[in-house]
Amino acid sequence: MNTKAIEATALSIRSLSMDAIQKANSGHPGLPLGAAELAAVLYGEIMKHNPADSKWVDRDRFVLSAGHGSMLLYSILHLAGYKISMDDIKNFRQVGSICAGHPEVGLTDGVEATSGPLGQGIALSVGMAIAESMLAARFNTPAHKIVDHYTYTLVGEGCLEEGVSSEACSLAGTLKLGKLIAFYDENKISIDGCTDITFTDDIEKRYLSYGWQVLRGSMYNIGEIADLVRIAKAEENKPTLIILKSVIGKGAPKEGTADVHGAPLGAEGCAEAKRNLGLPENEQFYVVPGVYEYFEEKRKEAAAAEAEWKAEFDAWAKENPELAKKWDAYWNAQQTAEVAAPSYKAGDKLATRDASGKSLNCMADRYEWLVGGSADLQGPNKTKLKNDDGTYSAQNRKGRTIEYGIREFAMSQVMSGINLHGGLRAFGATFLVFSDYLRGSLRVAALSNIPNIYIFTHDSIYVGEDGPTHQPTETYAALRCIPNVQFLRPGDAEESQLAWEMAMESKDHPVAMAFTRQAITVYEKADKDWRNTARKGAYVVQDGGSSPDITVVATGSEVEMSLNAAKLVPGKSIRVVSVIDKNLFESQSEDFQKSIIGNPKRVVVAEAGSRMGWEGYAKKADLFTIDRFGESGPAAKVAEDLGFTSEKLAELLKK
Repeated sequence: MNTKAIEATALSIRSLSMDAIQKANSGHPGLPLGAAELAAVLYGEIMKHNPADSKWVDRDRFVLSAGHGSMLLYSILHLAGYKISMDDIKNFRQVGSICAGHPEVGLTDGVEATSGPLGQGIALSVGMAIAESMLAARFNTPAHKIVDHYTYTLVGEGCLEEGVSSEACSLAGTLKLGKLIAFYDENKISIDGCTDITFTDDIEKRYLSYGWQVLRGSMYNIGEIADLVRIAKAEENKPTLIILKSVIGKGAPKEGTADVHGAPLGAEGCAEAKRNLGLPENEQFYVVPGVYEYFEEKRKEAAAAEAEWKAEFDAWAKENPELAKKWDAYWNAQQTAEVAAPSYKAGDKLATRDASGKSLNCMADRYEWLVGGSADLQGPNKTKLKNDDGTYSAQNRKGRTIEYGIREFAMSQVMSGINLHGGLRAFGATFLVFSDYLRGSLRVAALSNIPNIYIFTHDSIYVGEDGPTHQPTETYAALRCIPNVQFLRPGDAEESQLAWEMAMESKDHPVAMAFTRQAITVYEKADKDWRNTARKGAYVVQDGGSSPDITVVATGSEVEMSLNAAKLVPGKSIRVVSVIDKNLFESQSEDFQKSIIGNPKRVVVAEAGSRMGWEGYAKKADLFTIDRFGESGPAAKVAEDLGFTSEKLAELLKK
C-alpha cells in the first residue's frame, strides 16, 4: 500500500472540500475534514472500480449515506479521475452544477445513489447487496465468478438515529449479507452539540443483536482500515459495521465541535486549518503534488482489472450461451418468456387486488428479473409468486420473493437499492394508508428516476372494520403531488392488468398502484380502443353522447359506483369517464381532454378520497368526495354512514 500517496490524497480532499464550501458560502465541512482518510484509502487501495467506466457491472458500490458531507465524495471522485473537473468543484452548490448540495445519482459521474435524508443511504445499500447476491446465485458457475463485488457505505450518528437504518440493518443481519460493509463515522457530534444529549445507544451491542460483525478502529490509521476491511471480507455470513473513531472538522479551529458540522469555516478559519494541516495557507483548491499521478497509475490498474473481468465474462458466455442470453435480458429489461395476460369478461366480479395478483404473476412469468414482496402482507396484498424459486434467504439466494417484514420504509429503500444496482426490477407492497411510512423514500426514488413498483391494496373506506386508521382518504392526493411519481387507480380487473403493463414499461419514475379490497364488477367499455386511450390517463366507459347532460369523472371503485348511479337517473344523458392516472390525463393536450370529458352541461367528480386536486373539474357541490376520516364497521355500513353510495351519488346527479 502506498501510504504516503493515501495521506496526500486525504490532505487534498480536505483542501478541496474546505475551499469549495467556503467559495459557495454553504456546505458541511465537518465530515470531509473528519473522514478524508477513509475516502482516500477506499478509492485508492480497497475498492474495485474503474473511473473510465463508472457503470462497470461488477464494480464495488459506495454510498455516502451521510450525504451532507458531499464534498468528501466529489473531491475523491475528482482526484480518482471520474468526470468531475476542478471547475465543477469550484461550482459546488450552484444552480446547474453537477456538484449539488447533496449527491444525486444520474447527475454526477461516480455517484451511486441520491443521499442526504439521513439513514436512507445505508438502507439503500442493503438493497444493492441483496441484488449482488441474487445475481451471483443466478449467473455464477463453478468455473466463473462474473458477479463478485461489495457494497460499502459511510454513515454517521444521524443515520443510525433514523429509524429506517434500524429497519434495514435488522433485515440485512437476518439475510446474512456478508458483502455489505458499513463504516460508522463516530465523532459524537450532531448539529445541536454532543450526540450524548439524545443518543447513548451502545452501537456495538445493537449491531451484534442484528446479526452483524462489529469491528473498531481509528479513522486516521490507514493500514488499520485496510486490515479491518480484510477481516470484514473474510466474514461471509454477516454484514460488517466498522466503527471508526474520528474528529469532526479535523484541522479546523473548532475541530471536534458542532460549529464545524454545517457552515463554512470562514476565510480566517480556512487559513488556520491549512496551517494546522500543513497546507499552503494562501493557495486555494490545492492538490498535493503526486496525487494526480498516483491515481493515474491506479486507473491503469483499474482498466486492467476490468479487462480481466471482461475476458472472464467472455469465457463464461461462450461456455454458457443460454445463461448469457438470460443475462442480456436481465440487464436490458427484456422479456424472458411469452405469457398470455389474464382475461376477463363483463360481469366478472373480483377485487382489483386479486386481479393485481394475477397480473403480478403474469409479469413475473414474462420477466424473470422481477423480484419483490410485501411488508408482511403477502396474503392481503396478493403478492404470492407461483414460480418464485422460493423465498429469498441466506440459504436461498435464488429466491424471488423477498420477505421485507413490517418495515415499509426499509422495503422502499431496499427496492431502490436493487433497482439502482441494475439487472433486476423490484416491487414492494403494503396497504395504501401505510404509503405514508415510506413517503420519504418514495420522494427520493422519484427525484432519482428509479422505477420502483409499489403495490398498494386496501385503497379506501371499503377496508371497513379496520376503521379510519386503515382507511386512506387523503392519500391519493398525497401521492399525486410528488413530482415524477405515477399514481394509477384502476377501476376493474381489466384496468388492473393495464396498470401493471404501464408500471412495467416505466424506466425513469416510480409507479404506485392502488387496488381494492372489495369486489368490483368488470364493466363494458364504450371505447373499444380503451387500452390505448387509457394510456393517456383516462377513457370513456359510458358514452352518453358528445354533449351529455353530465360527465362523471371517476377513479377506481367509483367508476362502477358511477355506472350504477347513472342507472338510477332516468331521462339524463350521462357520460362516465375512468381516470386511471389523473396527472397523466392532465398532461395531455386540451383537445384530448375535451374529447374525453365531452361538452357536458355539468361535470361531477367521484372519488373515495379528498377533493384536493379536483377543484378545477367541477363546482365544490359537484365533488362527490370524502374530506374526513372514515369509520369502523362493515364496509357497506361505513359507506352508508358517510353518504358515499351509488344512491347518494344518484341524488347529486339528479340535482
